[in-house]
Amino acid sequence: MPHDLDPRLLRAFAAVADELHFTRAAARLHVAQQALSRDIRRLEAALGTELFARTTRSVLLTADGERLLPHARRVLAAQDQLAAAFAPASRPLLVDIGAPVGTALRVLDRARAAAPELELTARFHSGLTGAAAEILAGRLDVSFGRVAGLAPAVLSGLDHLPVRYERMAVLLPGDHRLAALPEVPLAALAGEALYAAAGNPHTAEWTDLAERLFEGRDIGLVAPFPEIDGKDEFARLVTKHRWPVLASTEFIDLPGFVLRPLTAPVPLAPVSLVWRRGLRHPGLDALHAAARRLSVGGGWLSRPAGSWLPASDARLMAPPAGAG
Repeated sequence: MPHDLDPRLLRAFAAVADELHFTRAAARLHVAQQALSRDIRRLEAALGTELFARTTRSVLLTADGERLLPHARRVLAAQDQLAAAFAPASRPLLVDIGAPVGTALRVLDRARAAAPELELTARFHSGLTGAAAEILAGRLDVSFGRVAGLAPAVLSGLDHLPVRYERMAVLLPGDHRLAALPEVPLAALAGEALYAAAGNPHTAEWTDLAERLFEGRDIGLVAPFPEIDGKDEFARLVTKHRWPVLASTEFIDLPGFVLRPLTAPVPLAPVSLVWRRGLRHPGLDALHAAARRLSVGGGWLSRPAGSWLPASDARLMAPPAGAG
């Protein structure tokens, strides 16, 4: 094993490992695909092994590639930490909040109020799966969402702080048969198909949560649809197609639609503050402090009796051993 590997080669390797697609990885790194392929070959030559099994239709990690990935993540995290330690403190922190409502916005607003001298710049990505790739690529610093829906290789390069269990809801056309109910029992949705962002690769963690919730309940998903870009286009499409939408109880207003909490059981959507492992920034400290204050003050991590949450989510949302 050489001791002088160029970290650029490891970053190229990690990008391909995340995407399992050379063209997408090259676009993510803003390099030509030929240059990326050349870097991967250089890394393989330096290590004396193949890291990817390539065919004309797929790219997969080899056993040695799987073995290298956690080590590469640690090296890159250390490099990022070193760069952050000597970066100007005034650098804006790029924070993905997904939508202009909800938990992420409330944490961001509290952090801005507490530390007005810092620049916390909002981005509005559509989901944590897509945002996590941007964080690992260094184009985004922080996001919010369901970490249990991320691939283990992606999650290994991130840290997260559990913030809230959001109560899930359904957004219904105003004349829907269930719209007059104050709360909608899950059993009442049998035979319905709900929009849960199926077909959007950036929100895969949300679609996965919906599939787990609907399993065995005769509730379907709206057929996969391309990524919807922006609030206005979302409103147009949902209104046109009259899709019931799986949502949280804090959601954008949509004229002609009503938002109803789900019940029997009460399904929960776990939200964590997520950042690149090794990141150091006073803005991140401000977000941590804001998230903890809101979480404790609002009882955000208390689960109501009879609630629903996948076991994998409950494990990742549990506080570390010894935490107060």
